[in-house]
Amino acid sequence: MATTSPRTSMHSTHKTSANASGWSTRRIAVTALFCAVAAICTLLLEFPILPGVTWLKYDPSGIVALIAGFAFGPATGAVVSIIPYLVHLATASGIYGVVMAVLATISLVLPAALVYKHHKSTRGMVTGLVLGGVVCLAACIVGNLIVTPFYTGMALNDVLARVVPALLPFNLIKIVLNCVVFALVFKPACKAMGVDALARGANEA
Repeated sequence: MATTSPRTSMHSTHKTSANASGWSTRRIAVTALFCAVAAICTLLLEFPILPGVTWLKYDPSGIVALIAGFAFGPATGAVVSIIPYLVHLATASGIYGVVMAVLATISLVLPAALVYKHHKSTRGMVTGLVLGGVVCLAACIVGNLIVTPFYTGMALNDVLARVVPALLPFNLIKIVLNCVVFALVFKPACKAMGVDALARGANEA
């Protein structure tokens, strides 16, 4: 009769637990790398995209978070949608910048990654991005109406006056840019990481 040594049993249990949790050492390392790249993007690659609205700046960190969410599951996408923006606590943006950046990113990434998790196909990707885009646009507008007066002291009527000429077009352009660039680079990025983006059940949480 075959026997299993305690050492083999412990190894098997550890491996099973790691697979069950979905957070292997490799995945943790990859998530940390995504966070580092997103942090660099949000600190060094931000620029205005709407003429006359220079205080609203775009950076490609949302694309990094989308890749993380689609390739490694919604949980990874959520982590990369939060951790990198904490660096803004040490910048002029402060807590206000962190709250708005996290809100804008996670409201796009989480719905999109959740849809793709259950429908791993081009159609699932497009559906997820459209849903995420709609949720993100609504969250950014509502978030500005609530968060901006609270942190900046700006009157609600002044924020409302900026919705159509500034906030709406800026966030719409930002969402479209993130989604289009993501769709173009997702498969090459997965290939470079050795991830099968269409393998159902793989790398999900």
